[in-house]
Amino acid sequence: SSEIVARAVATEMAKGLGQNVFVDNKPGAAGNIAMQEVAGSTDEHTLVLGHIGTLAVNPYIFPKLPYDPIKDFTPLSMLATGGPMLVARADAPYNDVREFVEFARKQNKPLSYGTWGNGSAAHLFGELLRRQSGADLMHVAYKSEAAAHMDLFGQLLDFAWANPSTARTHVQAGKMKVLGIAGTRRVSVMPQVPTFGEQGFQGFDVDSWIGIYAPARLSPELQTAWVNALRDITAQPDIQARLTAFGFEPLANTPAQFMEVFRADFPRVANLIKAAGVTAP
Repeated sequence: SSEIVARAVATEMAKGLGQNVFVDNKPGAAGNIAMQEVAGSTDEHTLVLGHIGTLAVNPYIFPKLPYDPIKDFTPLSMLATGGPMLVARADAPYNDVREFVEFARKQNKPLSYGTWGNGSAAHLFGELLRRQSGADLMHVAYKSEAAAHMDLFGQLLDFAWANPSTARTHVQAGKMKVLGIAGTRRVSVMPQVPTFGEQGFQGFDVDSWIGIYAPARLSPELQTAWVNALRDITAQPDIQARLTAFGFEPLANTPAQFMEVFRADFPRVANLIKAAGVTAP
């Protein structure tokens, strides 16, 4: 989903700046490869789409992170917030998180769940659910969300996590049901889905966010130019509609506001990781 957002923003940025904007997808190492490349860049026109995983989670689970999330980057603007959804096959005998936990506790074998990687928000929330519920839940890491869902539908997994846009597609196709969403609020794309907090589960109120960063040594003039361009882009109804369709809640803010959210999330993410018992892959 990060790449989809990056391409949508890049298209509008190219129109506004009157020059080409290229998106170079750099997967791997839980996002560390892309972050490291921009952290070491001297090109002020090289930006990176960062998120809560690469900036707030990875520092706690990777003992030798190849970048400093605060010193190596200049925050420009947060683009949107969201949260992963707990999902199951459409024929599962439970309809919300409470019913799922009750079902899971009665099983005499582990229930397996898939996510898009070790240390992902979905993995953290999955392990937090395991610890809180006392149910025997087993994490299986995949290279992609789609791969996990393929095994879910093939009955090789018992349940999984999904981004809201993906969940909506599979729900509409009659293949999936959504049990709850992590984060502080419901999302517009599936407003009927309650949060974990609304269902009585604590500690899941950490929002996933995505935003644009530049290298640390960015000139103030260019930072202002980038921030203005991003503010104009995220204010466009078309971009807001596309972000909402992707399962995000659009949110443009200033670098100072972005950093405030980022710093506030550090201790909250640390508590989540500690509660989930997640370590480096």
